[in-house]
Amino acid sequence: MNSRLNRVQTGLRCVLAGLMAAAFITHFHFARAQSTSRPNVILVITDDQGYGDVGAHGNTMIQTPQLDKLHAQSVRLTQFHVDPTCSPTRSALMTGRYSTRTGVWHTILGRSILYKDEITMADVFKAGGYRTGIFGKWHLGDNYPSRPMDRGFDVSVVHGGGGVTQTPDYWDNDYFDDTYFGSGDPEKFGGYCTDVFFREASKFIQSDSDQPFFCYLTTNAPHGPFNVSQAYKQPYLDKGVPEPMASFYGMITNIDDNMGRLTAMLEETGLDQNTILIFMTDNGTAAGVTGNPKEESNAWAGFNDGMRGQKGSAYEGGHRVPFFIRWPKGNLGQPRDVSNLSAHIDVLPTLADLCEIDLPTDRHLDGTSLAPLIKGAEVNWPNRTLFVHSQRIEYPRKWKTCSVMTEEWRLIDGKELYRIEDDRGQTKDLSAQFPGVVGNLRHQYEQWWTTLEPRFDDYPYISIGNDAENPAKITAHDWHGPAVPWNQRMVRNMPHHNGYWMVDVEQTGWYRFTLRHWPEGTGKIIEAKQARLKIADVDNTIVLTDQKDRVMFNVYLPKGKTKMQTWLTDKDSDKSRGAFFIDAERLK
Repeated sequence: MNSRLNRVQTGLRCVLAGLMAAAFITHFHFARAQSTSRPNVILVITDDQGYGDVGAHGNTMIQTPQLDKLHAQSVRLTQFHVDPTCSPTRSALMTGRYSTRTGVWHTILGRSILYKDEITMADVFKAGGYRTGIFGKWHLGDNYPSRPMDRGFDVSVVHGGGGVTQTPDYWDNDYFDDTYFGSGDPEKFGGYCTDVFFREASKFIQSDSDQPFFCYLTTNAPHGPFNVSQAYKQPYLDKGVPEPMASFYGMITNIDDNMGRLTAMLEETGLDQNTILIFMTDNGTAAGVTGNPKEESNAWAGFNDGMRGQKGSAYEGGHRVPFFIRWPKGNLGQPRDVSNLSAHIDVLPTLADLCEIDLPTDRHLDGTSLAPLIKGAEVNWPNRTLFVHSQRIEYPRKWKTCSVMTEEWRLIDGKELYRIEDDRGQTKDLSAQFPGVVGNLRHQYEQWWTTLEPRFDDYPYISIGNDAENPAKITAHDWHGPAVPWNQRMVRNMPHHNGYWMVDVEQTGWYRFTLRHWPEGTGKIIEAKQARLKIADVDNTIVLTDQKDRVMFNVYLPKGKTKMQTWLTDKDSDKSRGAFFIDAERLK
C-alpha cells in the first residue's frame, strides 16, 4: 500500500514538475534583451577519452598538438569529475543535477532516457535568447519527448543510441559516409563521423544571426568499435602501440585535427574573443591503457597519469577527466590550473553565470557556479562533498560502484578510503586507520541517496500517439529486462532475448503496431510462425501463414502509461524473441 501511494505521489510530482518546466521555457523564451556582448558557447565533449589521453597531461605517445595548445591557453580544472559512463555524465551535464535524479543511470535498458520534466542546458540557453545546436552524440533518448529537438535544440545532427553502429543508429552506419538524424528525414553525410560533426557545427556557428549561439559538439569518437582511417592509426602502429589502442589514439588525433580547424575558423571570423570554448570528456579512458607489457617487450602500455581504474570504475581513472575553458574576452586571468573539486553538475550553473542567463527556480540544482574560481577571484571556497557512481542495472542499488569525494578523501563503494593527494593510484586503503572519516562520508552518502530514492520507481516513458513523432520508431535498445540487444551486431545474431518498453499512450484511439526483426528497408523477412503483442489490456496473437518483413497489429488503446512487449516465435521451435524494431502509429 505504501509503495503504491509513493508511486502515485511520485506521478503527481512528475506532472507538476513537467508543467513547471514547460512554464519556464515558455515564459522566459527570449525574455532578456539581446546584446552583442553576450558570449557564445562551444561545449566540446568526446566519448571515452580519459584524462591521460592528452599529450599535455604527460602522455608522450599520443599526438594532440591542438588540444595541447588549448590547454596552454585555458583555465584547467584538474580535479573535474564525471560519472564513470556516458549517459549518466551527459544527463548531469545537461541538467546540473545528479544523473540518477534525472532518470538516467545506465546506457541502455530504458535507463538512458531523461525524465520528461527535466530542463536541459539547451532549454536554458534557448530561453535566454540563444540559438542552440547539437552535433554528434546525444544518448538521452531517441524518441519523443527525449530527442534533442524536444529538449531545446534548434538544430541537430546526431547518431542514434550511444554510438555509431548501435541499434537505434541508422542501419549499416560504420563511421564513414553515414546517415544521421535531425528534425526531418534521416540525411546522408559524406566523410568520417568526427569530420562531419565538426563541419556541421562550424556551419551552425557561422550562420548569419544576431543571436549568440550555444553549440554542443559531442563526438562519437573515440568510442568503440574504433573505426578510423589507416592514415590516422598507422603512425601509432609503427611506434609499437597495440590495437585497439592504436586506432583509439588515431581517433583522438583526428579529433585534435578538427579542434585545430575549429579554433582557426573562430580566429579567422573574429568569434574567438567572445566565445567560451570548453573541452571535456564523458568518462575515464576506454582503450588508453593495457595490462603491463612483459619486461622484454617494447610495447606501449598506455598512460593514465598514475590513476587506478578506467571507464566504468569508481576509482579515479574512471571519472576524473580533462576540463579546459578559454574565453579571451572574459577576463579569466592567466592560463592556470584550478585544483578545487568540481564535477559535471557544475557546468550548467557556471555557464548560466558567465552568460548571465536565468536558471529554473522551480527545482534543486546539485551543481554550483565555478565562475569565481575560473575568474580567479579570491573566495573562501567550501570543502564540498561530491558523488559519482555507475549503476548499469534496472533498479539502483546503494553503494554500487561509487566514489564519495572531498578535496582530501575518496571513499570507494562505502568501504575503501584513500587520501587522494598522497595516493593518486589509490593503493593504500586507510579505512581502518580513519573510521571517523569513513563514518562521516558514509553518512553524507546516505543523506544524498535519500534525496534520490523518491523517483526510483518512476520510468522515463516513450510517448506514442504524439504528432511530434507519429509513428514512434522504437528499438530494443530501450528494453527493460536482461540481455538487451543494444548494437547492430547483436541484432544480426538474432538472440532469443526479450524485454518490455514503458510507453505513454498520449491519446485514446486506434493504433497500428508494426513489428520487425530487421529495420525497414533491409528487405529481410521475419522467420516466425506466430506474433504476439501485449500492451495495456490488449493481448493479441497472429498466426503467420507466409513470411514477410513485418507483422502489423491494429488495436484500440486508452490514454495512459503502460507496459508494451512483443513475442515472435520461431518457425521450427517454441523459442521466441522480441521484435527488435517497432513502429507505433496513431491512426487518424
